[in-house]
Amino acid sequence: MNTQTKKSDSMARAVGRRKKASARVRIAPGKGAIVVNDKDYKVFFPTKILQDKVLSPLVITSKEKSLDVTVKVVGGGPAGQAGAVRHGIARALVEWNEELKPALKAEGFMTRDPRAKERKKPGLHKARRAHQWRKR
Repeated sequence: MNTQTKKSDSMARAVGRRKKASARVRIAPGKGAIVVNDKDYKVFFPTKILQDKVLSPLVITSKEKSLDVTVKVVGGGPAGQAGAVRHGIARALVEWNEELKPALKAEGFMTRDPRAKERKKPGLHKARRAHQWRKR
């Protein structure tokens, strides 16, 4: 017998990804608190650029003061994690309210950024960096 409870309509979950980072996002009605890995997002993302990136889907949809966001993010570095959180928040907002999709899609928040580190090739120092020529 399946004992899972049906999720309420007031809450939405989504996963966002960027580079090697993956963010599990949960949004629910509240006062506008954003918690990333059990810390306030301003502590987890100390720079203003990353904080603005995380807030951008909520600002576009004017929901920054009416929704609480809880995020678990793993992998990657700060920039990739901020991008993953932004992607996850945008996807959760669309799951919560389908009418927000055109605004988020127009800003490019619904598209998963496919750019990632290129693999190292044999005979090279890095993915494309060749050996330096030496005369002697």
